[in-house]
Amino acid sequence: MAIPTARSSFGSPEVDQMITELLASGGVDVNADLVRSLLVTGLDMSTAEVDTLNLKIASQALAEILESWNVFNPHNERSKVTIFGSARTKPEHPDYQIAVEFGQLMAQRNWMAITGAGPGIMTAGIEGIGVENSFGVSIVLPFEKNAAPIIRDSDQLVTYKYFFTRKLTFMKESDAFALFPGGFGTLDEFFELLTLIQTGKSYPAPVVLLDAPGSTYWSGLQEVINAELLANEMISQADINLYTHTQNASEAVEILTSFYSTYHSIRQVGPNLIVRLRHAVSEDAVKALSEEFSDIITDGVIESTEATKAEVRDNDCVDLPRLKLAFNKRAFGRLIQMIRRINELGGEAKTESIENPVHDISPEEF
Repeated sequence: MAIPTARSSFGSPEVDQMITELLASGGVDVNADLVRSLLVTGLDMSTAEVDTLNLKIASQALAEILESWNVFNPHNERSKVTIFGSARTKPEHPDYQIAVEFGQLMAQRNWMAITGAGPGIMTAGIEGIGVENSFGVSIVLPFEKNAAPIIRDSDQLVTYKYFFTRKLTFMKESDAFALFPGGFGTLDEFFELLTLIQTGKSYPAPVVLLDAPGSTYWSGLQEVINAELLANEMISQADINLYTHTQNASEAVEILTSFYSTYHSIRQVGPNLIVRLRHAVSEDAVKALSEEFSDIITDGVIESTEATKAEVRDNDCVDLPRLKLAFNKRAFGRLIQMIRRINELGGEAKTESIENPVHDISPEEF
């Protein structure tokens, strides 16, 4: 069954003309076709007799997505790391203290942080990086309706009714992820994050597991992953490269920020994956990449290239050097390895914050 797509025409000449006039009177010019599709979809829900509860879900979800955009959009020039971890961790706990240290070090690199706006590790991360450098994405729960005091009055706080819109914000707005020990919620976020990157439903991003020296939290989980998932071939060896474990805050910061030392972002354009770079790599390096990662290329080799017509049309990082390859769209663990190799071959280290890149790996983009 094909993926459902939004219609741009309601099918009634009268209604379609009214939509056209409404868009014109509202001054909608940029992306008018997409706004039209949103309006038609809303009307389709009514004619399809969608029940009240489902209409409420759709309406609230759109409102939450809009509010997220309003809060994050003014800060697109700053890189962001999402911090996951337990809400129950106390300030005297070593994990809390290393989370504060991690936040302090990320602030020195000019990064911002996104947290769930709760107590524990979330508050620790905000303490470290500073409220002015923090976003809170809070969830209303039956037993808790307010964000933690440290960020409660911030204009960089968004409150959600639904977990799925909140999770969308975590993934969409982040350039890197740091996970500290936590409960069901943290593990849910960890495995969902890995699933999205592993399947190509999210862009490649660095993921660090960080806990205090002496902790067995992440090492114990890795033992289960290796013994049960890897050993039974439920994941590939390359999938282990989707995350890195450390017990040193400085090392965690270096792992996350160095992911963007040469690499910038990716975009799928027709049959090719376009890899944008912060600075060019040598042709010898490109040749070495082709040889080392030939297993993920379906045709030809990795080549240096100019901005594609689609990127020029969208003014999408057109001044950056880039590479292209016919990626097999399956080996995303290997793609992470290739990005790290690009950074090694790039040599020059640029680990300060970069303008928040827009990644697009949708196969239908031409």
